[in-house]
Amino acid sequence: MSEDDGFDTPGAGKAPINRSLERGLEILRAFRAGTEYLGNGDISERTGLSKSTISRLTQTLIHSGMLVYDGQRSAYRLAPATLCFGNAMYNSSSLIHLAAPLMREAAQTLKVNVGLAAADRDEMIYLESIRLSRKNTPRTVQTGQRVPMEFTSLGRAYLATIPAQKRQTLMEQFKSKRCDARWKVLKTDIEESCESVRLRGYCAASWQAEVVAISTPLGIHNYKDHILNISLSTPQSIEAVLEQYAEHLLALADKIRAVVDTLD
Repeated sequence: MSEDDGFDTPGAGKAPINRSLERGLEILRAFRAGTEYLGNGDISERTGLSKSTISRLTQTLIHSGMLVYDGQRSAYRLAPATLCFGNAMYNSSSLIHLAAPLMREAAQTLKVNVGLAAADRDEMIYLESIRLSRKNTPRTVQTGQRVPMEFTSLGRAYLATIPAQKRQTLMEQFKSKRCDARWKVLKTDIEESCESVRLRGYCAASWQAEVVAISTPLGIHNYKDHILNISLSTPQSIEAVLEQYAEHLLALADKIRAVVDTLD
């Protein structure tokens, strides 16, 4: 049996995991914004899979219409069909459908950016992003864009909501990426943010110059990993931004919970 075949049984009462499917999805995950083509070596580096495994699985992904192979480049790109998955998720989400008008209203009233994101492994993915701040921010955050969990208020608000064992696993991943001195500072920042969420319902961070973001967990059934934020480009301190916008963020989260509750 090759490394691509068979099933892993996770435990009694649970359905077996298809390792071939899991590895195929890892290949698709290797593609990120900014890089159109990836060769076998690139995919291997990003996934940890052997090149022989990648060669076999990419043929299936090409056959199923998920990848396109460019012979001149000896590399793959995502096929147009993959765009349909994101479009289907976005346009069928009842949470996004209900939250987006409220988020847009808040953005226009407060002249801030409002975002909705969910966790994916050690990153956060923007599901909706309305950019209406007073000043142009250093970059445009788009739907589907990933941001690091450990540095952002979105990610730290999420970390505050999960079980201690799961949070510790993620903390070990963050630690492995940096030296002891840098980790000590970052660990303290994350712990303080988690405590802020527990005590006040929100946390703040400024991981880009003159950009402050405040985030709060939505805590909605079936959307436990979804986080709401307000951000803006400003020279003000985090404390000043919190004083001005924290209550608005909490009020917006309450409005979103209320409209979602009407579906139950």
